[in-house]
Amino acid sequence: MTDYKEIWHTLIEDTSKSWVVFENGTCVILMQPSADLSQQAKTLLSEYISTTASSEFSVLELDVVSGWVIGWQHPDILNFVAPYELFEGLPKDMQAGLVGRQHRNDDAEQLKIVYIHAPQTTNSPHDI
Repeated sequence: MTDYKEIWHTLIEDTSKSWVVFENGTCVILMQPSADLSQQAKTLLSEYISTTASSEFSVLELDVVSGWVIGWQHPDILNFVAPYELFEGLPKDMQAGLVGRQHRNDDAEQLKIVYIHAPQTTNSPHDI
């Protein structure tokens, strides 16, 4: 199983940013964090999915960890895909994008948060 919390800690270099990780690897970066980061991230993800053509994605193969980051039209919603999640038959970038899209859609439906990084508050980052 992929430790998405550790992956995103490695990938997000700006430690002053607030971000939320969902069960299937979706990370929502909160550029203007509110008092309730959990609700803000859930709202952003669910509203984005309901108002956007969800088939467009960009794929970035990573050097610092093994895998890919999948980007969407919303620059603050990202997904991580691990190499073991790929399947046969398509180019790796296409496979990673399709897997990432499924993870994002699952997260938007389930809205299960596994980690919140909130450095600007008195609360320390925590697991859910």
